[in-house]
Amino acid sequence: MHLTKPLFLSLALLTFSTSVDASSKAEELIKTNCASCHILTVPTPEMIQSLKAPAMEAVVFHLKDAMNNNNKKAKAFIIDFTQNPDVSKSVCESNKVAKFGVMPSLKGKVSPEDLATIADYMLETYPTKKFVKMITEMLANGKLNSLKGSPFLMNQDALPHVTKILLENWDKGSLGLTTEQKEKLLVVRKETMSGVKKIKKALQILEEAIIEMSVDGEDLAKIEPKVQEVAKLKAQATMIQLKCLKDSIEILNDEQMEMILPFWDS
Repeated sequence: MHLTKPLFLSLALLTFSTSVDASSKAEELIKTNCASCHILTVPTPEMIQSLKAPAMEAVVFHLKDAMNNNNKKAKAFIIDFTQNPDVSKSVCESNKVAKFGVMPSLKGKVSPEDLATIADYMLETYPTKKFVKMITEMLANGKLNSLKGSPFLMNQDALPHVTKILLENWDKGSLGLTTEQKEKLLVVRKETMSGVKKIKKALQILEEAIIEMSVDGEDLAKIEPKVQEVAKLKAQATMIQLKCLKDSIEILNDEQMEMILPFWDS
């Protein structure tokens, strides 16, 4: 009876000590093998331009999102990707891969057991609440800013600029775009951007004129034709947007459409 309590305390202390040692080892491993490229703290806006690679916060944030918060699947991905990195496996947007490149392989430099320890630490530690709050606000502000000066009559997530989504996932093996599909999609994007750019320039001139006339107290009857012209141009831009969506969908197959659909709401 008297031996039970000391024995329990000894086991509890041993378990705690083992847990602390494992955590310390994991932290040391990630600092030694990852921190030279991936910063391990929440990045400030000033840091972003000078980063050598995405911050670890961002890496895990996007990884968990891509894996639907399935940590077992995410851990297997980390172990495989760090040993056999390839652009087709990347969960990052293609523009990020273009900026940072694909990470060097850690095969033969870090053991699979240590990579598993690093993966566990990454998934337990990141992303922090602070980073999630920051990135959520950034995404919300991005959507808000995209509506300002928009040339489209319709600004809904359900009607996305599909070629932009495709470009962000351009090299992912899971999407499987062929060279022919890429060439066709780039033509669609070029035509779309060119048409919308012309309309945006004309809209800016019209809207500035309307503001000036309003401030000067011009009669509404004189302003109305310019307002009608703004509406006409926005209708034209919306038709370009709809044609882009239609043309892009016709280039893709059913499996590819199924793959990009989740990005429409992101």
